[in-house]
Amino acid sequence: MNGIAFLIPIALLLGLGGLGAFFWALRRGQFEDLDGAAARILIDDEDDSAA
Repeated sequence: MNGIAFLIPIALLLGLGGLGAFFWALRRGQFEDLDGAAARILIDDEDDSAA
């Protein structure tokens, strides 16, 4: 029973921390251009030269 009383507040704090990090990233604009990031991997860069 002591373990549950110890683990539940830790789980709640970690959950609130993750939710806070998600809303922080949402406010900073991390999720605005999802299609550009998906297409960017398909573009070949001509600047890269093989050694």
